[in-house]
Amino acid sequence: MNTAEQLHLQQDSELLAARLPPLLLAAQRVAATVAQGVHGRRRVGQGETFWQFRPYEVGDTPQSIDWRRTAKSEGVYVRQMEWEAAQSVWLWRDPAPSMSWRSGKALPLKRERAELLLLALSVLLLRAGERVALLGGERRPSGSKEAVARLAAALLTEPQPGADESPAVGLPPEMPLPRFGQVILIGDFLAPLDQIEARICRFAERGLKGLVLQVLDPAEETLPYEGRVRFFGIAEESDWLVSRVDEVRHAYQERLAAQQAGLLEILQRVGWRTTFHRTDHPAQTALLAAYQALSVEEGLA
Repeated sequence: MNTAEQLHLQQDSELLAARLPPLLLAAQRVAATVAQGVHGRRRVGQGETFWQFRPYEVGDTPQSIDWRRTAKSEGVYVRQMEWEAAQSVWLWRDPAPSMSWRSGKALPLKRERAELLLLALSVLLLRAGERVALLGGERRPSGSKEAVARLAAALLTEPQPGADESPAVGLPPEMPLPRFGQVILIGDFLAPLDQIEARICRFAERGLKGLVLQVLDPAEETLPYEGRVRFFGIAEESDWLVSRVDEVRHAYQERLAAQQAGLLEILQRVGWRTTFHRTDHPAQTALLAAYQALSVEEGLA
């Protein structure tokens, strides 16, 4: 490694170290505010109560195999406990270029708000006895005190996709997950609905429950601009010059409403829940809505 590379690595490390404590502090503060007004999540078991035998699947660990049950049958079987079946939560925030945008300096980037909500949700879930992990990350779900800090570090060191990468970058990664866990997906979900549906259905087919939290900038909902405006493409989109924004505002809002309605219909069909959040609204509002949606999923209306 030459001197220039060492200097660049040092600068990146310092930036990461400077950002990590404020992000964790903000997540703890938001979670503490919401925790005062919510009930705990129902716990299915303590980890030793037998749940079921099921066939071995890709993603299961060798340690989970019940060799006595396997020896009596033609297939390989896993002995699954209630705690294992219901208390692993995988979280993901969209790393797509469209998330690194805001319409005004007073607003957070959509990515920043998504990261804050992901970590604050993790704090609440850990307090409720859940185990959490980053979807697509290298670590398995953990319920330790260090789990949130590890999630934050993983988020901040995750490579950012380039503007010329595939549109699929705005979708959660495909990976085998144990059945009966939960997935929390946070992003703007402006990808084509058929791509979103295909990815969500793959999770649902494995028995995973989920929550989708759509994060949008207020300008993405209202298109508040006037007159002649040039919109610059963030990802693969071309620039778009509009001579009179007011003439396309209604059509734009209709298309966004159709996207949101389509997303909602997809999630309702597979039994998942969804919440919507604008970055000009308090993060606590989105966190409370998301946490309550998770509680309703477990029967805590």
